[in-house]
Order: sequence, then structure tokens, then C-alpha cells
Amino acid sequence: MRYLGSKDSLADQIVDLLRNKGLLQNELIFCDAFCGMGSIADAVKNIYKKIIINDTLKCASVFTHAKLMANGCTFKKLGFDPFDFLNTDKGFKEGFFYQNYSPGASDRMYFSKENAGRIDFFREKIEEWYKTEKITDNEFSYLLACLLESVSDVSNTAGVYGAFLKHWDKRALKPIVFSKIDASPGIAEDVEVLNSKIEDIISAVNCDILYLDPPYTQNQYGTQYHLLETLVLNDNPTISKVTGSRPTTPMRSQWSRNYYAHVLFDKIIAETKAKYIIFSYNNDGFMSKDFIETTMKRYGIEDSYVCEVIDYKKYNNFKCQGANGHFEYLFFIEKKPAERVIIESPLNYTGNKSKMVGFIKSQLPQREIDTFVDAFGGGFNVGINIDAKKIIYNDINPFVEGLIRSFYSDPCSYLQYIEKQIKKYNLSPDNKEGFLRLRDKYNSIPVAKRDPRMLYTLILYGFQQQIRFNTNWGFNNPAGSRWFNENLLSKFIAFTRSLQTKNVEFMNSNFEFLDIQFTPQTFIYADPPYRSTLGVYNDGKRGFEGWTLVHEQKLCKFLDIANEHKAKFMLSYVIKVGEFTNTEIIEWTNKNKYHMIDVATTQGRYNNRHEVLIKNY
Repeated sequence: MRYLGSKDSLADQIVDLLRNKGLLQNELIFCDAFCGMGSIADAVKNIYKKIIINDTLKCASVFTHAKLMANGCTFKKLGFDPFDFLNTDKGFKEGFFYQNYSPGASDRMYFSKENAGRIDFFREKIEEWYKTEKITDNEFSYLLACLLESVSDVSNTAGVYGAFLKHWDKRALKPIVFSKIDASPGIAEDVEVLNSKIEDIISAVNCDILYLDPPYTQNQYGTQYHLLETLVLNDNPTISKVTGSRPTTPMRSQWSRNYYAHVLFDKIIAETKAKYIIFSYNNDGFMSKDFIETTMKRYGIEDSYVCEVIDYKKYNNFKCQGANGHFEYLFFIEKKPAERVIIESPLNYTGNKSKMVGFIKSQLPQREIDTFVDAFGGGFNVGINIDAKKIIYNDINPFVEGLIRSFYSDPCSYLQYIEKQIKKYNLSPDNKEGFLRLRDKYNSIPVAKRDPRMLYTLILYGFQQQIRFNTNWGFNNPAGSRWFNENLLSKFIAFTRSLQTKNVEFMNSNFEFLDIQFTPQTFIYADPPYRSTLGVYNDGKRGFEGWTLVHEQKLCKFLDIANEHKAKFMLSYVIKVGEFTNTEIIEWTNKNKYHMIDVATTQGRYNNRHEVLIKNY
């Protein structure tokens, strides 16, 4: 069977990888999420007690199902050999294929009219035997797969069915023979057949090992194999006047679109219940090796990560992104427990707590939190990683709050906007002029009408990717040497996906005036600026408030009020940097009998600072 991206030649390497990882254990459940023509599922069918196969195309899931069960098809109820019957009987039917895919009643040359009539006869007989219960479900799938194989031998195409050849290929004029498919020895013990977009069902698929082999170029399998889909479904659809294709919109895969593939990959890796993930991808694909590695390591145990590079003869056409040096990647990762996964903000926010999130989470109350208030949200590294019924994000800086709020949108359209700006202004680490033109454009727009997506694009190419404004609220960060790299792309996609799975309320307020109710079910996390350090966001010179002893005293009073209402709070703070010791905070903590916990690993450039968590529980 000729099929785009077939993994016949990779099956041995995949089995070897599973063997090296000690995963050839019968009790494990293996899921082939993009099963195609079943090369990998067939290679492991004698290993695992249960195999789950899935594909958006019915013809693919039927073909794979047939390979797994082929050796168990005896046709006992039918009482005779269907292959002998179909090849001996001269039955002929001027059915759907004869009418639409041959010169019998159309201008299309997918098949000779003789072969098309025989195909219609074969399909009718298989359906008749199934409806009269003369063949089992497995035997029905097997005969349909054999029909697909037989059709492939006489099709007048270049290998796929997006179009037919204008002249007859010699093999297309040979009489069709109803032949058996190839399948490895053995019979699968237990098979579950799915026919869905894997991204729609991944969280409900119970498996131990997940194998992923998605499309990686613009080729739409529904378009290329529409004819085989129609043959399996036998539904006589309305078809295109030119190609004869059935409607392909329901079969279209977002994996064949740039950025959409990235978003779906992150979703699958994040949401699968599988403990082990194997991923096949080609170097011509939309996703880069760096993006895939960063994403897999975010959700997996880094030491378990494997990337093998395999020379691979690939299908090639004008839509492929490269012409030479084609090879296949084979990735592996063991997933870490969900509670250990850390989502990082796509903002390079000064003082962010991304490396402290694990420690902060370990210090949270054991009970479920109803409302989590990230009172000084900043890049939202903490709040995004908290499980709570409701999360309140607040930041006094309207630009920062607007950026985080903007991430609560469709990531693909957001990324397409960024890409458009990059191309329009020719942004790159060595093009200062393009950066300044975009910065001037942004600053020329009234503040209320500025697009946070434009601001984020500027930040990506600015000096150290800082968020810096002057006293007139003009973005004034100079050009930098950074860019929108694959690591940032991965962070952005993971962050936006995670954000959209949570119930988040956004606020842009001074912490004193937050519109929240203090209850025993409320938790306040405060990560204010530190009086002992300054950043571009808290020095009081750039259109925003600074952070002084007065601000610190107001925060202490705010947290005391929360405590009086039985709300829980945690304050991230630095009590010592160099010669400076914050005695006021130490005295406030001791006076109220709050608990001060040392933070072993701190962030920032200061090695001589004492960072703590202060909590009232």
C-alpha cells in the first residue's frame, strides 16, 4: 500500500528504542495516535496486551485494524474463501466508482472502466456479507483493507488520489486482482479502534505508551486519499466536479499548518495520560528540533529524553520545505508527574519566580484553594502554575496587565500577527533600524489604542527583552540582540494553553484597592518590588510608582487585614542584600508570629542576598 509518510522502515528502530527503555512488557497499553497504514501498530501487536489505534481517516484506521487481526480471519461463517470467489466470479457493477472515477460515465481516469466496475462489485459483495452477518467485524475490516490494497495496484495516479494521470499508466490497464494485505505473524490480543482527531480525545485515552506520527507538511491526507475514504465509507457523497473528491473539510488536519502544529503538539504532550511518549518527525516539518525538545522536556523527565536521527527516504513534492538532507527524528520522553510541571511566562520579567515555583507550591496549604490572588502578578509565573477554582491576576502596570490579558487569546492568530510584524519591519538581532521604526509606530498610537501584540513583538527584539517605558509612557527600550527563538515560542504556546484552561480574572490596580473578598478560602500571594533593589519597573522614574518604605508598610497592613479575615497569605521578599538588612519586615513578621522560611535557591544576579517566604499559616 503506497502511503505518504509510511513508517515501515522505522519500525525496527522504534521497537529497539522500546527495548532499550525496558518497555517491551505485555501488560502495557500502546496507542498509535496517527496509525496511517499501521506499520508501527503491526510491529508491536505481539508485544502488548492492548493496542489502541486512531486516525482521522476511516480508511486508515480500518486498514490498520485489518493488519492487527488479519491472521485470525478464517471466514468460517461465510463457508468459502472470499478471495477465490471474488477473483473467479465475473461480477461487474456500474456503481459509484464506475460512474465517477472511470471513463465509464465521466471524464475522470482514476481507473479503467473495467476495473472500476469490478471495484463496485467487490465493495457491494463485502457489504452484503457483512449486513447478512456472514462475516465478522474483523473480517469486514480485513476485506475492506484488501480492497484498498487491490485498488492501489491498478490506480492511474502518481501514488495518491488528489489527481489522476492524463495518460494511462500500464499497470492501470491490468485487470484488478483481489489480493491479500501483508501483515506480520500473530494476532493482536485486544484492539480498540478510534476514528477521531487525537487532540480532541487525548485526555480520555488510557494508555501507557503513546506513539505520535503526525503530518509534518502542508499535505492534507484527506485530499490525497479521498477516494479510499469514499470506498470504505460507501456513502456515495456529493463530489467535486473536477477531481471527484468528496468534501474534505471534515478531514482537514491542523497539524498541516504552521503554528497550529506547535499548539497541538504542546496540548498532546501536556494532556496525555501516557507515561511514555515516542514521537516521529521529519526535519522538513513545521516544528524544529529545538522546539520539540524544549516542549518534551517541559513535561518530561530530562534525563529520560532521547533524540535519534535516522536517514529516511521521504516522499517529496513541491510543497516540501527542503530538497536535500532529509532525515527522520525519533524522540522519546518519560513524562513527569503533572504537579512537577512548571509553566514559564513568555515575558522576561525582572524578579520573576519561575525557578522558585516548585518551592512555592510545596509551601502552599494542603487544602484546596478557592481563590488565588496573585497581587503583584508581573509575568504571572506563579499564578499560572496554581490549581484553584479562581485565579485573580493583578498588576499596577497597565502595559504588563494588558500583555498577560492578551495571551488569553488564540495563540495561532497571535503568532501570525508577530510573524507579520517581523516580516514588515525586517526584525532581527542585527537590524536596529527596523526595531526603531516599529517602536516609533507603537509610540505614535494613543495609549488606549495600542495593541499589546505589537508591544510584545517589540519586547522580543529589545535589549534583554525588558519592559521599559519613559515618563510619557513611551516604550523606550533600545534594540537588543535577542529574537523570537524556539525556546520562547515553546514558552508562549505552553503559557497560552495553560492560561486558557484556568478561570482567570484580570485586574489593573494598586494592591490596596483590589476588589476581593477576604475569606478563609482566599489565598494571597504577594511578590512586590523590594525596597533593597531597583528595576526598570519600580524606580519611580518611568511613569509608574516606585517602592518605598511607605509602600512596604501599606502592604504589611493589607496582609494583616487578610489575616484578620482568616485568609491565608504568602509574601516573597528579600530581607538582606549586601549591607542592607530590612529590619522593619523582620520585626513585623516576629510581632505577628508569622512564619519566615528561607529560600535556598534565589533568582537574580545577587549572590549575597537573603530571600524568604513569609506566611501566616
